[in-house]
Amino acid sequence: MLKSLIPLTLLGVALLGALGEERVWRKTIAPAVKTHVQQATFHALDVSVEKIFSTESTGLLIFAALLALWYISGSVRAVMGAINEIYETDDTRSWRHRYALSFGLAAGIALGVIGALLVTIVLGHIDNPEQVRVVAQVGRWIAAIVLLSLALELLMRFAPVEPRSKRWISAGTALVIVAWIGATLIFELFVSHVANFKTATGSLAVFLVMIGYVYTSSIILLVGIELDELLREDARAGEGGVLHLLFGYGK
Repeated sequence: MLKSLIPLTLLGVALLGALGEERVWRKTIAPAVKTHVQQATFHALDVSVEKIFSTESTGLLIFAALLALWYISGSVRAVMGAINEIYETDDTRSWRHRYALSFGLAAGIALGVIGALLVTIVLGHIDNPEQVRVVAQVGRWIAAIVLLSLALELLMRFAPVEPRSKRWISAGTALVIVAWIGATLIFELFVSHVANFKTATGSLAVFLVMIGYVYTSSIILLVGIELDELLREDARAGEGGVLHLLFGYGK
C-alpha cells in the first residue's frame, strides 16, 4: 500500500493541473509543506509540481493512474482474502475474476478516498463569508463520510465470495469511518504541529508514523468487518453476547 503513495501523489498533482486548480497547491498545500522541510527540499518539490502544471499531463495522468491501480489492487486482493477468512469461506473464483474484481474495486476505493481527502482540504480553507465558511466546515466532513461509506460499501458488496446481509453492516461501517477519521486527524496533527522534516530523525519518524497509520487503517477495517460478522452471528443464533459486551443488554 505504501508503494502506491508515490503514483497517487503524482496523480493528485496531475489532476489539479488538469482541472485548473493549481491554487490548491500554491495557497494550501505548498505553504504547509514549506514550514516543515528544508528550503532546498521545498524548492525541489515546488519546481517539480510547477513543471507538471506547466506541461501536458495526459500521459502522466494515465501512467500514475495505472501504477496506483496496480499497487492498490494488490492491497485489495489481500483484504479480499482476509474478509473471506473472517467469513470462513473459500474463494473459489478464478484468478482472472479476482484480478479483474480487484482492479475495479481499487478504482472505486481510490476515487472515494482521494475525493474525501480533496473535499476536506479544499472546503477546509474557505474563509469568507462567515456563513459559507461554517457550512463548508460542516459539509466537508459530511461529504467525506459519504464518500468513504460508498468506498466501504463497494468493498463489502463485491470483495467477499458470499456477501453478507446488510442488516448489521451499519455498526462496523460506523466504527471504521469514525475510527479512520480519528486516526487521520491524529496523523494530521502530528505532521502539522509535531513533525520536523528538517532533520534526518524527524523525516524517519514521519515515515515510521506513516507506516503505522497505514497498518492502523487496515486493522480498523478488519475489526469493523469482524464486528459486523459477530453481531450477525449473534442475531442469527438469537444470542446477545457481543451486544451485551458492548452495550450491556442481551442474553
